[in-house]
Amino acid sequence: MLKEAIATGLTVEEAKENACKELGVETYDDRIDFEIIEMQSKKVLGLFGGHPAKVKVTIKQSAAQAAEDFLRNIINCMELNDITLTTKEEDNVITIDIEGEEVGFIIGRRGETLDALQYLACLAANRVDPAYKRVVINTGDYREKREKTLESLGRRLAIKAAKTGKKSTLEPMNPYERRIIHTSVQKVNGATSWSEGENMNRHVVIGPDGKRENYNRGRGGKRSYNGNRGRSSKPKQNAAAPDPDRKPLNEGEGMGLYGRIDK
Repeated sequence: MLKEAIATGLTVEEAKENACKELGVETYDDRIDFEIIEMQSKKVLGLFGGHPAKVKVTIKQSAAQAAEDFLRNIINCMELNDITLTTKEEDNVITIDIEGEEVGFIIGRRGETLDALQYLACLAANRVDPAYKRVVINTGDYREKREKTLESLGRRLAIKAAKTGKKSTLEPMNPYERRIIHTSVQKVNGATSWSEGENMNRHVVIGPDGKRENYNRGRGGKRSYNGNRGRSSKPKQNAAAPDPDRKPLNEGEGMGLYGRIDK
């Protein structure tokens, strides 16, 4: 699709109309800018000199179009065929859904390629619009499946930490995925989570909550016994109800994958 055109006419308005026709838009379209390159001039004595007006009309690119164009260029460079993009924008969120037989190359290992493309598309979108736009790139229901997998992982490791008192270290994740883990862990009483590492190596650690009551244990890791031989004392388990004030760590709060990049 053409994004600019230069046309001439007997008047500036006629030149503007001619340029808009070339672009397939109307003169009243709020997406266009026009620049007068040269004003018309009349012939001297109706015989000598004179020239028509010349105008350049440019279609202003939207943030959604900028993100989609960037993604298309990358896909073309990857030489992937039969890939379809569907773009929509709602409430400052640009959603691009990708379909095709070769989407596996776009997703990459554990979604790393998809995440990187989403981050770069967000940069491209926010270069053309002063109002911040969030970009979400998905293929099929990959994002939804990934979120459920992370929720299950966080809960499973949280239960393990509460029972065994041992911590687990997860692989590096982006802020949005770390927040999913933190939120899942917060629902398990007796476990907590925190983030460690810097930049691309930042990851989540899940461990026992320091406030939980530990089991009474004897030497060698065996449970201790009371005065009645053969009768073991019951371990004191954490019977406290979940704290309603416990909140997930603020990683990617209120945003999808990769929020504002200027923070």
